[in-house]
Amino acid sequence: MLEHGGNLTAAAQHFGIARTDWLDLSTGINPHGYPVPEIPAMSWQRLPETDQVLEQAASAYYGTPHLLTISGSQAAIQSLPRLRAHSRVTVLGPMYAEHAWAWQQQGHEVRQIATLPDASTLDQTDVLLVCNPNNPSGRVIFPDTLLEWHAQLAHRGGWLLVDEAFMDSTPQFSLATSVGKPGLIVLRSLGKFFGLAGARVGFILAAPALLTACEELLGPWPVSGPARFVAEIALSDTAWQTQTRYRLQTDSARLGKLLTQYGMSPSGSTALFQWLPMTNAAERQQQLAKLGIWTRFFNAQSALRMGLPEQHAWLRLETALSQVQQSLT
Repeated sequence: MLEHGGNLTAAAQHFGIARTDWLDLSTGINPHGYPVPEIPAMSWQRLPETDQVLEQAASAYYGTPHLLTISGSQAAIQSLPRLRAHSRVTVLGPMYAEHAWAWQQQGHEVRQIATLPDASTLDQTDVLLVCNPNNPSGRVIFPDTLLEWHAQLAHRGGWLLVDEAFMDSTPQFSLATSVGKPGLIVLRSLGKFFGLAGARVGFILAAPALLTACEELLGPWPVSGPARFVAEIALSDTAWQTQTRYRLQTDSARLGKLLTQYGMSPSGSTALFQWLPMTNAAERQQQLAKLGIWTRFFNAQSALRMGLPEQHAWLRLETALSQVQQSLT
């Protein structure tokens, strides 16, 4: 299995710092997640209801009736490769490694590209995998471009699969309202923006025939009753969503400015993280780690991804950045 997340437990052991004493900026998850309400006892005592209340809330939030509730995006990532015969899969990288891995495990031919695909590349592609906004670089591809790619793929039975895990703060760039067309698949989840990664709630947005195939493959009750209860409330809370979009955009801009001030200028970002390619990224991660600040290191790109601190932790982060900068001069 691939490694996941920032591996904070391993870092705590390696650096001899108690797990509770770390400032963990490695995840890209909203540090001010949705305030979970009290969960009714019935949610624990019965199998999840099939009353479609959650699905109705999700349809209103995403702007489409064409969706299937799943156990986080990971369920879709592992299932979709099983629904196609041998295919030529192109991954627009760098992106979440599980996508390529899942297709390879099912025997598909997988290649990764670093630049936007041209017509020739699309002609040699059956499935194009895109993360938008991209994780980890923050790159955003406009919907018109994505729909052009989809049209070229779909006319011969191809798929465009777009992972929108970090889209909630910028819904104007989403393809959610365009799903329903054959070969267009969008993945969404409540892990990042809503800060509910532990609930394992996600959605496949796609044409009805594909949703039916996924549902048959995944089986009944993919999401627990308590998780469904919380997810329905979070997706319906438009006031919280509006306030959170503003807060995350503000905090992300603040983080980018702070990093630049201390010699770590980002080259890309989303509302939930900053992307920091640098020749000494591994050294910077280690220096920050010794101060109890944990970031995500990407060896192939020699880069760090840094998420947002909680409100009380900004001063601690600035102090650590200042100390690291001074140690390099």
